[in-house]
Amino acid sequence: MSGTTRRTQPNHGLHMMTPFIWFQRWSRYFTLAITMTVVLWGCATVPRKYVRMAEPGTTLTALIAYPEAYRGKVVLLGGTIMDEEENEQDVWLHIKNRPLDQDYVPHRPVDPDGPEASYYWVMVRKQEFPRQYRQWGRITVVGQVTGTQRFKTEPALSLLYMRGWGVSSAGDGVWENLNPNNTLSVPAGMKRN
Repeated sequence: MSGTTRRTQPNHGLHMMTPFIWFQRWSRYFTLAITMTVVLWGCATVPRKYVRMAEPGTTLTALIAYPEAYRGKVVLLGGTIMDEEENEQDVWLHIKNRPLDQDYVPHRPVDPDGPEASYYWVMVRKQEFPRQYRQWGRITVVGQVTGTQRFKTEPALSLLYMRGWGVSSAGDGVWENLNPNNTLSVPAGMKRN
């Protein structure tokens, strides 16, 4: 064998994987999967518990057309805060509707003069309201339909959860009603159906 060299296949370590090396690789993949799950779940627009509570596919058009069918039910709507009214305990927000996409993010309606460009009201307790709400350009609302209307067509919701998007990310925020069994006090000009 003098003068001849022996060639061997390169060893990539595939057949020599020890239990320790296998465990290290498995741990890395598992950690990556858990991290991605937490990140994606933490970025959800609306918590799952509210999505499960809400009537699927509800639109403002349906809510206006069939108010009795939705009384007492939880709905998901989007919008922009246009105005507010206050009484002793509550703030009533006047919201211009913005339809939600599949991720519950509000966007301008396709037809700016159509029925989905209408308005609705949201009632929030004063002492529980977040300070940064005036910085929110768009909101996602989870609320219970109260059966109260203003101007005969604008439904009212009792707020359970609100996600707001500010002009900058520093203005983003979330508000969650800690006591959804609060009684409603109706401001002047509103009527109960």
